[in-house]
Amino acid sequence: MNISGLLTDFYELTMIQGYYLTKNNPQVVFDMFYRTQPFNNGYTIFTGLDTALKGILSMGFSDEDIEYLRSLDTFHEEFLEYLKDFSFSGTIFAMDEGTIIFPGEPMIRVEAPLIEAQLIESFLLNTINFQSLIATKTSRIYHASGCGKILEFGLRRAQGIDGALSATRAAFVGGATATSNTYAGRLLDIPVSGTMAHSWVMSYSSELESFREFANLYPNSCILLIDTYDTLGTGIENAIIVGKELKAQGKRLGVRIDSGDLSYLSKEVRLRLDAAGLDDAFIAVSNDLTEEIISMLVADKVPIDSWGVGTHLVTGGVQSSMNGVYKLAAKRDDNDIIQPTMKVSNNYEKTTNPGIKQVYRFFGNNENPKADLIALTHEEVNEDGNYRFFHPMIDKDYFDLRASEINSIKPLLSCKVENGKRISKECTLLELQTRVKEELKAFHMSYKRQINPHIYKVSLSEELKDLKQSLLETYRENQVTIR
Repeated sequence: MNISGLLTDFYELTMIQGYYLTKNNPQVVFDMFYRTQPFNNGYTIFTGLDTALKGILSMGFSDEDIEYLRSLDTFHEEFLEYLKDFSFSGTIFAMDEGTIIFPGEPMIRVEAPLIEAQLIESFLLNTINFQSLIATKTSRIYHASGCGKILEFGLRRAQGIDGALSATRAAFVGGATATSNTYAGRLLDIPVSGTMAHSWVMSYSSELESFREFANLYPNSCILLIDTYDTLGTGIENAIIVGKELKAQGKRLGVRIDSGDLSYLSKEVRLRLDAAGLDDAFIAVSNDLTEEIISMLVADKVPIDSWGVGTHLVTGGVQSSMNGVYKLAAKRDDNDIIQPTMKVSNNYEKTTNPGIKQVYRFFGNNENPKADLIALTHEEVNEDGNYRFFHPMIDKDYFDLRASEINSIKPLLSCKVENGKRISKECTLLELQTRVKEELKAFHMSYKRQINPHIYKVSLSEELKDLKQSLLETYRENQVTIR
């Protein structure tokens, strides 16, 4: 996987040329975090890290890239020569991919020379924002189905080829069982699945003939699409005929419904299959499914065994993007000392947290996560202490956790890349999917509600809160423009 350095916003290149020509390239620290939960969900799944790390560590400029930049009449030859040998040499701390994350907490921390840290911004945000969005959407669908079998069918509706591949990867991490995307199946080692289209049925002289031919070809994975003409008429009748022929061979029938009232039809189809002695036959459904539709169908106790979800899964549905951002948190000064810095805004929620930080997850005596604490890396955090958790935006609002209430504390950020070399293990997608499911099991059900989930507490340590307030006061005293 080789990523062109041109895969960035143009202003990043004009800025880093400015840094280079003015010799303004100190060691800096950037944080990536997001501000609000997508889909008004109670959590987000951190996804795309492996893709991002591979891309960053392969990022460079080919001769063709350099020639293109030269043609823009914007870049100096000295700077273009520098780009020819570009490679990322910094250090990256990140949460493990598949971690359950919440607004405001750094999921990635980049420590690198300013030019390098700036150049990777757009690619990093593009990768993590999209994959985290789709994994979270899939998780919502998976839980709406009662942790059922979710088939990702979104290739033809995804945003381009890369969007389809990234969406398939993220969907599997989020809980999908298989994909219809054969290319993604090969590249990512994800199970592939599919049935037939209405055109298969329509291309034969009769529906029964089309079903029999399909069953003869694929007796071990025969799923018949029964709504081409009349779901509860010829569709189920012909499926039962073929189903009995398969059962005589020791094979199992599946039927799919792709239109109509899925609750009524699936119940009627189940009754007809059972009455015909095909009680082992299974029912799959599709047709622009969303987590809301699936949730209502499950509440209606439908006998549906698998859910084919396409458009609303791979595009994000009602929310097309996640608002992850990448902000400068510290920089080395002329005295070789790393100094905290922050963005200040009239909208306090856009005022960032300064300094080099770690995120700690506190677990209660029942092993459920109780709260996350953002603290400066030099602070000592262990199970023996009592802790005060300060609201990230309301200065006087806090709560306390005593040592007796704390079973364990887990630091979430760990080093993944050191001095331009990857040191972390690459996980398989199945391992990531398993991590997601295990982490979510530990959270109380109130955080996983589809509607009005409980808000998980992410707080600042007292020292970080005081540092933030001190810098705010300093900036105001120096009449820094607030925007």
